[in-house]
Amino acid sequence: MRLLHSGETAGPVRRAALSDLTDDWLRNLFAAATDGTRGISLVAVGGYGRGELSPRSDLDLLLLHSGGDPRRTAALADRLWYPVWDLGLALDHAVRTPAETRRTAADDLKVQLGLLDARHLAGDPALTAALRTTVLTDWRNQAAARLPALQELCADRAARVGELAYLLEPDLKEARGGLRDATALSAVAASWLADAPRAGLADARRTLLDVRDALHLTTGRATDRLALQEQDQVAAALGLLDADTLLRQVYEAARVIAYAGDVTWREVGRVLRSRAARPRLRAVLGGGRAARAAAVRSPLAEGVVEQDGEAGLARGARPERDPVLPLRAAAAAAQAGLPLSPYAVRHLAATAAPLSTPWPAEAREQFVTLLGAGRAAVEVWEALEAEGLITRLLPDWERVRCRPQRNAVHTWTVDRHLVETTVRAAALTRRVSRPDLLLVAALLHDIGKGWPGDHSVAGAVIARDMAVRMGFDPADTNVLATLVRHHLLLVDTATRRDLDDPATVNAVADAVGTVPTLELLHALTEADALATGPAAWSSWRGHLVDDLARRVTARLTGDPAPAGPWSAEPAAPTAEQERLAVEAHRTGGPVLTLSAQHPPTDPADPADPGTEPLGVELLIAVPDRPGVLPAVAGVLATHRLTVRTAELGELALPAVLGTAPAPVLLLRWRVAAQYGALPQGARLRADLVRALDGTLDIAARLAERDAAHPRRRGAAPPAPRVSVAPAASRHATVIEVRAQDAPGLLHRIGRALEDAGVRVRSAHISTLGASAVDAFYVTDSAGAPLTAERATGVAGTLEAALRG
Repeated sequence: MRLLHSGETAGPVRRAALSDLTDDWLRNLFAAATDGTRGISLVAVGGYGRGELSPRSDLDLLLLHSGGDPRRTAALADRLWYPVWDLGLALDHAVRTPAETRRTAADDLKVQLGLLDARHLAGDPALTAALRTTVLTDWRNQAAARLPALQELCADRAARVGELAYLLEPDLKEARGGLRDATALSAVAASWLADAPRAGLADARRTLLDVRDALHLTTGRATDRLALQEQDQVAAALGLLDADTLLRQVYEAARVIAYAGDVTWREVGRVLRSRAARPRLRAVLGGGRAARAAAVRSPLAEGVVEQDGEAGLARGARPERDPVLPLRAAAAAAQAGLPLSPYAVRHLAATAAPLSTPWPAEAREQFVTLLGAGRAAVEVWEALEAEGLITRLLPDWERVRCRPQRNAVHTWTVDRHLVETTVRAAALTRRVSRPDLLLVAALLHDIGKGWPGDHSVAGAVIARDMAVRMGFDPADTNVLATLVRHHLLLVDTATRRDLDDPATVNAVADAVGTVPTLELLHALTEADALATGPAAWSSWRGHLVDDLARRVTARLTGDPAPAGPWSAEPAAPTAEQERLAVEAHRTGGPVLTLSAQHPPTDPADPADPGTEPLGVELLIAVPDRPGVLPAVAGVLATHRLTVRTAELGELALPAVLGTAPAPVLLLRWRVAAQYGALPQGARLRADLVRALDGTLDIAARLAERDAAHPRRRGAAPPAPRVSVAPAASRHATVIEVRAQDAPGLLHRIGRALEDAGVRVRSAHISTLGASAVDAFYVTDSAGAPLTAERATGVAGTLEAALRG
């Protein structure tokens, strides 16, 4: 126990000491169980064979014997294994002859990999030595067949578990860039066919092993998954500042291993292709000509050539005299869809002259060309980053490099998200007049996340400095700063504000300033959302952003905007709305319709993604009365319908009926089934009638369903927050709600607002992953905005209700 919990013996020293203690114990067990006969030995394999025992590691053991009495061998195995089990240690064991071991390794790649690290513990050393020689010889002889299988094994594992460098709860062993990949690289080196880049690889492996040690000691379990709730404790055990610092170290180590893997497997493929082609070339061309054919170098750009499927440096390239060469080589490689030669990147990092400030025009052009290559730019960017060239070009990049994003909506770390946004933006460059500004803004839009405060505000300052460094003129620099400052403006406004309110459109127009900037911001918004993750973008959200962009464009160009309920002249109701209103007035109860909605499509483009349904439009007309919003929201929740947006308003019935009856409320909502088919409209109406007359207890039904299907426990979500948006509308008070999404949430909000005595004129519902971000336009009973004091009180009451 002193060994495990002593800070003086952490890391490799503790793992080696733990292995030594285990070795001595097993040797004593072996000595007590045998009479010293030859022809049998105890062998450590796998991680134990490498001497990498973590506090809760399995013991991987092989009892190797040359044959003889099987009962005697089995009895010896029992005398060895049972004491291990009695101590509660995990044991992976086997009893085999050398011939059986060799056959098993030939059939099972994982067994063969473990045997590559075989280490003699006790018994007959000659038997162990002979096995090691045989295993290594087989591995090298069969490398051409075994290495592709190993590569496929690594790829399958990465697809199943994910990439260690980006996961919020990473598996230190199984994820891509983890300990298993590091072991695979050692196996490739043992084949003598190729070798991994050595720079930083040993330190990266040590980092992951140290984190796994701390994880085992913190949890008391043999786990490789670094769960969120354990990261602070693991960080403290390692003497790190916080969990983010821990994750950054893990991510950095994973990237080193993953990059080494990419380079190594590319080299393996090149060697195997060369071996396969050599006999054919020799037969057709002769040996000398074959060698010359294999060395063909095709020019890609000034100082850059293609050879053996990689972009490298020409023989006459002089990086020390050509400061633009790193960017030119990167751009040429990405545009050609080729990886950068690791040797070329290393040489550029060591010898290239620094760029002047501001950058020369060619450097800026090559940088934009690199960014515009789309998906092919990612591998090239990673190669530049692995050798430190990115932070040399963009010093502020260091603050976002490997920075985790503790938000379930985000798939990537901050820096990789920026690169992914650039990839998405590259596909949208035909939509804008300045694709260079779009690509650079995509790369920089979250650059402020490495600084305190609002990342958009900080990012605009940093982006301005970086734009000047890159050599953009003052006008372009202002545009880039504006794009970074307001990169969330369109999506936040479209999903949380009433687009028919002139104040909404005016605020966006004032922030953006010009149509070309709006065009760039529109494309950046889409690229950013697509790069964030599947929860951040949808056809419906895109439709809202498109609608907002059209309205703001009309405002900036002076064209008339479409009329709406906030206009001086309200839009005339549709025939369907009139029909529903008349029926609701006639029956004195709710009437509704359900219909699928689709965004506008381009007839010339059959692949237009706008054909994807936006959801189902639910139109409800009901005589005005208290409790409509919570009743409708509650009924939808009981039928497992998710609300995407909600609009409420009064319909001018006198224009329809020629009389002056009580007003009729019209609710126009977008809904989608959580799973399964949509309910029938008749069932929805029946339940809504009961909810409005008080015979359907919605709260009780929701509670009963939750009790029958309790949600899984996980990390406690942040507490809900309710705030008043200042100056968001001249016609109503806007109350914003941010809370953990849950069935019945909108029902609870509606009931709390009803209890507060305010009227909801419209609601704008948005769900991002597990978070609900909703905005409610409310008025007093006379239809006027709330006073500041009352608005604050309503927000506080609503927040208390949601917390309770």
